[in-house]
Amino acid sequence: MPRTDARGGPRTRAKISEIATRLFLERGFDAVTVTEVAREAGVSAVTVFKHFPRKEDLLLDRQVDAVELLRSAVRERARDADVLQSLRDMAFGLLAERHALSGLKDGSAPFFQTVVASPALVARAREIAADLQQTLAGELEHDPAFDGDAPLLAAFFIAGYTTVLVETARRRIAGEPADTVADDHRARLERLFDALGGGVAPRP
Repeated sequence: MPRTDARGGPRTRAKISEIATRLFLERGFDAVTVTEVAREAGVSAVTVFKHFPRKEDLLLDRQVDAVELLRSAVRERARDADVLQSLRDMAFGLLAERHALSGLKDGSAPFFQTVVASPALVARAREIAADLQQTLAGELEHDPAFDGDAPLLAAFFIAGYTTVLVETARRRIAGEPADTVADDHRARLERLFDALGGGVAPRP
């Protein structure tokens, strides 16, 4: 019988995620069951679902991080700072760190290959992008310092960033040198924010 961690804390969540990721990358997402993940992690399937309501979230587990980044970009910017500049700083900060959410983290190619190979993961990634768009729009709508079109900016930013990320993933899968991919990622971000700056103006 698997052992259930009664605490169910961050360590348990991290352990489950680490083991699930290893199994998915080794065998493919569809070939691994939640029961197998639970057994490897030494917990029950109930504990797995407590931390990850969907199987797909065992691998696509960065949504909480992305939400916090978006909220911080809106809420924690200086009072006189432009929200678009704050989002730009966030995006380029992820690039500089080669953060997982930039697609540039070392060893990310197997992760992207696993996602691309699973229709369920691709569909879930799209759902997450839609959720992030709603989150950003909501933050902007409740920000008294923002006087632009919140739903439009949120839609453009999330769609644009996703497009940059997908191209970065494609290049990583193709085996291009990391520095070359990072340079392209940077150039595409520059074009994205140039377009946003010129195309999503404040309301008159």
